[in-house]
Amino acid sequence: MGRLTLIILFIYGLFCTATGQLAGDEAKGSKKYEQYEKPETCASCHTDIYQQWTQAMMSQAYTHHWDEIEYFDLAVAHAAVNPDLKGPVDGCNGCHTPLAFMAGDVTPPRPAENSRANESVSCEVCHTITGFKGEPNFNFNFISEPGRTKYGAKEGLVSPHHNTKFLGIYEEAKFCGSCHNEKNPFGIWVKSTQLEWEDGPYSKQGVACHQCHMPKALGRNAKMAQEDLVAQHLFHGAHDPGKVAGAIEIRMHPEEREVSYDGTVALKIQLFNGKAGHKIPTGSVEDRIMWLHVTATDANGKEYHLPVDKKGFEGEEYTIAADELAYIDMGIPKKDPAFKGVQRDGVPVGDRIFRMPYFDPNGVMTIMQWNTKSQGVDYRIGPRETKIETITWELPDNIPEGKVTFRAELNYMRLVKPVADYLNVPADETEIVPVNFATTWVEIYE
Repeated sequence: MGRLTLIILFIYGLFCTATGQLAGDEAKGSKKYEQYEKPETCASCHTDIYQQWTQAMMSQAYTHHWDEIEYFDLAVAHAAVNPDLKGPVDGCNGCHTPLAFMAGDVTPPRPAENSRANESVSCEVCHTITGFKGEPNFNFNFISEPGRTKYGAKEGLVSPHHNTKFLGIYEEAKFCGSCHNEKNPFGIWVKSTQLEWEDGPYSKQGVACHQCHMPKALGRNAKMAQEDLVAQHLFHGAHDPGKVAGAIEIRMHPEEREVSYDGTVALKIQLFNGKAGHKIPTGSVEDRIMWLHVTATDANGKEYHLPVDKKGFEGEEYTIAADELAYIDMGIPKKDPAFKGVQRDGVPVGDRIFRMPYFDPNGVMTIMQWNTKSQGVDYRIGPRETKIETITWELPDNIPEGKVTFRAELNYMRLVKPVADYLNVPADETEIVPVNFATTWVEIYE
């Protein structure tokens, strides 16, 4: 390689660094906090948008209690035991507190120290993005160019505080993929929400993530602006009970309305994802659990729990709640070599679980996505997909004549409860969020 070539490459490297053309892991430590304005600065003009952001998970991506526990008590602690994980664990901050990552402030201070890491995914994080490196977008591969110019999805905007520039990438779903797609050190897609959308029907119709998670309404995007359609910065998703409610529609019917007291009731339950453009659950699939719970109540008011029928597909045992232990690898960061794990599901045995299990290098279910070497059957509900579950119930002895009513409940929890209990995660993370329900009935006769 000649001297001239080396000089050209050196100048090109300086140019790339100076113009912010670093992305992903290479951007760590390439910026300074001072280059980015604080969210409170934006609030002086963009009042509504700022207030919406403060209520969204974007503003809590670093400070949220489960994220703090998972990061410090599991991920950082695991990297202390296995230094090879230091890079991937630092990379958590690339999406949860990008300013800290780009400032090289890793491992960041805990949220209680109130550093600028607490800004999480702030206004400046998104509105200084000018492009991405690589395809598809994943693992914080955005290019950030802080400065007086802010970028967005509207043309012709004028601000007294900063320059504004329209960029088409702000209208594209792949913008979201930079953080909502993640590949771990084993090459496993541990988050793939935007890729799920891309493979689904909504991408073919041009219905991007923004249309559901940032719906437009008449308003002013700044105090001095004219009224127009403004994208509401709600970002409501898996942590919003209102967004989860009704995401899956349910219907249920018996094969026969009248059943002899010594007979068998056969139920069919249809579950349709008519709302989400991605699979449900999505995102941190290793944490989240959605399950179908079915009960019968006889004419005397006695209640029975009805387990779901098995279908016989490979890996099904992970989709039906069982009294099994899992998550043994939490013992590594907790420095407990004798740890036997905790109960795998934390929901009634026999209920159907809509999940994709993550497995550690020993083939045991894990909630530590950075330690996921493989994944099991994907039994989530895709966009516009209908799953049918069946219940076959042999009527118990001495069941009274009269009407038996059935109730099917679909429930959701952000974190498997036995894991939350073991790690002392605040109780709100394991609140049961009702998704939907259906009822039906049969008449019992002699």
